[in-house]
Amino acid sequence: MENDANAVVAMMALLLGYLLGSIPFGLFFAQLSGAGDIRKVGSGNIGATNVLRTGKKWAAAGTLLCDGLKGAAAVLLARYMFVAGGLTIAAALGAVLGHLFPVWLKFKGGKGVATYLGVCFALYWPVGLMVAATWLGAAFIWRISSLSALIAIALSPAFFLLLHHDAYAALALILSALIYYMHRENIRRLIRGEEPRIGAKSSGEAGATQR
Repeated sequence: MENDANAVVAMMALLLGYLLGSIPFGLFFAQLSGAGDIRKVGSGNIGATNVLRTGKKWAAAGTLLCDGLKGAAAVLLARYMFVAGGLTIAAALGAVLGHLFPVWLKFKGGKGVATYLGVCFALYWPVGLMVAATWLGAAFIWRISSLSALIAIALSPAFFLLLHHDAYAALALILSALIYYMHRENIRRLIRGEEPRIGAKSSGEAGATQR
């Protein structure tokens, strides 16, 4: 009976994270800015990078911030409501899955970078700072958004291990692999040298570096 109760609570934490993560802020901010349906712009992705394609910088900034906040909120609410660390991890997993596969948008969401960063900050804020600093440093050097994000995310499990959070490191490894899969087209373009630099104008799927 106790195991059944624990499983139910874990599913509740996962669902909490998923519902928060699935809120399509990119869709909301694009509509609010007058840019229309973001799914019909550029790559069709609901992340901040594609919102930026509309030329509405404030909408892209709002999307980036809120996508990060929903990841953090899922973790913090689970920590407050369920206490147990494993349930916090379930909520973190749900938040990223919700952003990647929102039920409201036929499971076609963003690529999870901002939401994952918010999760990292909420799980253990020093790691969130390390991931953000890595992204900024890589962006300063290479000026490619997707490359910077991929480098920062790849290092996040090591950051958790370095600071002795092994369970979070295991979660980070799983989420990093999933986010890398979602960036498979970006990776192909990086290999071909076709991924656009930050600030460069491009059109259509060929220029997608969504988050």
